[in-house]
Amino acid sequence: MEIERFSYDNKIVKYFIVATVVFGIIGMLVGLTAAIQLFYPIFNFDSPYVTFGRIRPLHTNAVIFAFVGNAIFAGVYYSLQRLLKARMFSDTLSWINFWGWQLIIIAAVITLPMGFTSSKEYAELEWPIDIAITIIWVVFGINMIGTILRRREKHMYVAIWFYIATFVTVAVLHMVNSFAIPVTFMKSYSWYAGVQDALVQWWYGHNAVAFFLTTPYLGLMYYFLPKAANRPVYSYKLSIIHFWSLIFLYIWAGPHHLLYTSLPDWAQSLGVVFSIMLLAPSWGGMLNGLLTLRGAWDKVREEPVLKFMVVAITAYGMATFEGPMLSLKSVNAIAHFTDWIIAHVHVGALGWNGFLTFGMLYWMVPKMWGTKLYSNKLANFHFWIGTLGIIFYALPLYVAGITQSLMWKEFNAEGFLTYKNFLETVVQILPMYVLRAVGGTLYLTGVFVMAYNLVKTAKIGSFIANEEASAPPLVKHKKQKESHWHNVLERKPLLFTLLTLVAILIGGIIEMVPTFLVKSNVPTIASVTPYTPLELHGRDLYIKEGCVSCHTQMVRPFRSETERYGEYSKAGEFVYDHPFLWGSKRTGPDLHRVGAKYPNSWHYYHMLDPSAVSSGSIMPPYPWLFTTPIDLDETAGKIKALRTIGVPYPEGYEDIANEDLMRQADKIAKSLLDEDGIEVASEAEIVALIAYLQRLGTDIKVKPEQTSNE
Repeated sequence: MEIERFSYDNKIVKYFIVATVVFGIIGMLVGLTAAIQLFYPIFNFDSPYVTFGRIRPLHTNAVIFAFVGNAIFAGVYYSLQRLLKARMFSDTLSWINFWGWQLIIIAAVITLPMGFTSSKEYAELEWPIDIAITIIWVVFGINMIGTILRRREKHMYVAIWFYIATFVTVAVLHMVNSFAIPVTFMKSYSWYAGVQDALVQWWYGHNAVAFFLTTPYLGLMYYFLPKAANRPVYSYKLSIIHFWSLIFLYIWAGPHHLLYTSLPDWAQSLGVVFSIMLLAPSWGGMLNGLLTLRGAWDKVREEPVLKFMVVAITAYGMATFEGPMLSLKSVNAIAHFTDWIIAHVHVGALGWNGFLTFGMLYWMVPKMWGTKLYSNKLANFHFWIGTLGIIFYALPLYVAGITQSLMWKEFNAEGFLTYKNFLETVVQILPMYVLRAVGGTLYLTGVFVMAYNLVKTAKIGSFIANEEASAPPLVKHKKQKESHWHNVLERKPLLFTLLTLVAILIGGIIEMVPTFLVKSNVPTIASVTPYTPLELHGRDLYIKEGCVSCHTQMVRPFRSETERYGEYSKAGEFVYDHPFLWGSKRTGPDLHRVGAKYPNSWHYYHMLDPSAVSSGSIMPPYPWLFTTPIDLDETAGKIKALRTIGVPYPEGYEDIANEDLMRQADKIAKSLLDEDGIEVASEAEIVALIAYLQRLGTDIKVKPEQTSNE
């Protein structure tokens, strides 16, 4: 039989590995800074570019798309060539993929601290960068599918199934969620509004976790774990069940992020049902991984690579058990909006993604440099300090989350809230925030140790840029009897890709179409009107400063919340919100009913020096809002863009909008002067922000509130 000689491209893998380590360190340093800011606000440095609200999305994007993203590309480019016995389809496309992805990351590093954000969680980057992401992702997909089509192996191994699902689903998620109407080069409004925007965003957000942080890593697990253990995958049939059930069920689960909100109840219930069902395929994958190590546990004790992988798979199992439990309404009522969710997310991020990445790097680098790992002792040290870091990170946040929820919901014997002042909760959990930062420091220390170990490994070896290989060519026969029905699909990558697309589209279509087309799902309220031009500028400032990272705008129908904040939120109140700003975490109180609750001067002083107004506050000051004027030249563009996507501003209103803006601004500036002797320019950003905050929740009649220091 003829043997073909070819080479694997290790150089592209090397570059992705370097990017993984570098951006991993940067992303974790930003995260550690944000963690410190929560108990030591001086670390905000009174600078607009490093406040918690601006660097929190920088941290999540850096860790998810820079650290994990580069690790995915490194692992896929390494394993795909070897599984298919073929060099990548195009070296040029590989390098476009690499440099394009790094430029996108750099764009995020520049724009997010500057306040250019869509405010959508895990999708904060503005529309020009979204377009770039689409282009680079398509380049990656063409390169991957092209390689599969020119393979020398008849069947596609299980890891490749997960790579295909990742490419297809992330493409769909990104394009649907990113629909927006541009206003300026770095400003846009979401095409969807309110409840519909929330559904689309969490359909994306949950499945970004599913198909960017989970399915590619399951593919990497199915390749690197058997390689490192020198054992075959435990069960081929379980792999099939795991794959198809996981990708079909996962796409339905997004609404469990929106329980007890204004989302229609039927959509919430669908999210709960499919989240519970997800437990089976998730644990099927975990068991398939752990049982692959049967008979190899002595090797686990000796090999750092396997130690990392075992903990990674265990963390995956823990996170995918906790996720369905958190989707139960009774549990969600306790955990949602608290630090419990932050702990849950980081068990997956630090344990599953982080540790599997570390194990993969420790395995690949010695292979690519033709040597052994420089120091197993350092790798073991990294393992133990990293594990300790996860424990110190997660456990305090679980305690903090339960503490928050119990304090928020506690009533005294007279039937009043025991802790009416939200800050009492914040002060109580500050020690937990300190311990979380300690855990992050330990984890980051391990990453530095790993970087040193990998560099030393590379220095004692010799890099193999083009690894020689050989294999017989793929012979295609018209009729081939297969031992299993699934083998037929594994020989037909295009059909496999199409069926994957169908599997992931079903759930999204069934959930979204009724929400968009059936008006009763989002009933309108006659008294709800579009934002005034000044309020619109204020809302954009709220988005720019990342206030949604700490404050929700969703009063849930619990007595504890209606007593604290006011009337629960209605779907019709959000019909002009592009994007929605319900939030996902309460570091500060909910703001949906804050309008008219305090005088204008309270908001003025609160933004100038929060701790002076609210003793114990960990919110940073925003001095630049008092000297920076709003850009009146953008008003007309904002009005026209919003009218295009359905906000009923009259035709031609953009021509006189600034006149209305100045009348409202002058009124607020005058009230500040008359009430407290505060002199401020009507055009100052603080005036616009006050206008927006005073508008919140006032479109419908709410019961009177007792003023409290929140």
